[in-house]
Amino acid sequence: MENGKNFVVGIFDDEDILLKGIKSVRQAGVKIHEVYSPFPVHGIEDALGYNRSRLSIVAFLFGLTGTSLALIMQIGMMGVDWPMIIGGKDHIALPAFIPVTFELTVLLAAFGMVGTFLVISNLKPWAKPVQFDIRSTDDKHVMAIDLGKNKIDRAAIESALKASGASEVNEKNFD
Repeated sequence: MENGKNFVVGIFDDEDILLKGIKSVRQAGVKIHEVYSPFPVHGIEDALGYNRSRLSIVAFLFGLTGTSLALIMQIGMMGVDWPMIIGGKDHIALPAFIPVTFELTVLLAAFGMVGTFLVISNLKPWAKPVQFDIRSTDDKHVMAIDLGKNKIDRAAIESALKASGASEVNEKNFD
């Protein structure tokens, strides 16, 4: 997140009010930056208009990379570089390569998903965490609205939050 950002923060007490509030705030033309909740809220992704995650595609591609590397490595070692007859098998015995191929596929898919998730979630070890309201880890739901990404003025956003059921409306600046 860049420095010098201004946010309007709406605090909600109940998840049902939050879901209705998200819909009403979006209908008012306000772009919501993010919603933070102390526990998972069913249906919040649909209310915020999120698309399906593409992490499964990334997992498939990393798994495919693991499978390819395992097969290239084993065929290169056992069939080209140092061909040996072990137990009467051919130099390139694909059934014997299945366990190593499976393990490398799972390993690279898991590491690839974790690494991709950390990068797209901005969870770097040196990143400074952004906390809109400390109560979002306890019992409150927090809706953050970036003033720089909305064409609607602050007063209209605050009134839309209050009308949607927010118990508090605050302003938060990050320098």
